[in-house]
Amino acid sequence: QVQLVESGGRLVQAGDSLRLSCVGSGRTFKTYAMGWFRQAPGKERQFVASISWIGETKYYAEAVKGRFTISKDDIKNTLYLEMGNVKPDDTAVYYCAARDQEYLVASMKVSDFTVWGQGTQVTVSA
Repeated sequence: QVQLVESGGRLVQAGDSLRLSCVGSGRTFKTYAMGWFRQAPGKERQFVASISWIGETKYYAEAVKGRFTISKDDIKNTLYLEMGNVKPDDTAVYYCAARDQEYLVASMKVSDFTVWGQGTQVTVSA
């Protein structure tokens, strides 16, 4: 069974840093572009960051550019999101996802990702 499992979400204060992890199982994800998305209560799921399957191309939402960093470890089949200088507006459930086919470029579209994790809650207090 193909699966993505996120972890690392917690309650933090504004200005803190934390790292989210997403471990894949059931197949290798090293040939798939991956991404992070988030969803706040009452809002649509939105793009946060994505990385190409090779790892050389990364996209970020304007709201997180300069504060968040996406990376992956193909040996560990794990995707990461380093979150720095977090703000209350970053509060959301964070999801990792894999693109629909192998060897594709990174994407910012929710519909391009077909394998999703269950999400991890990040709460930032003021």
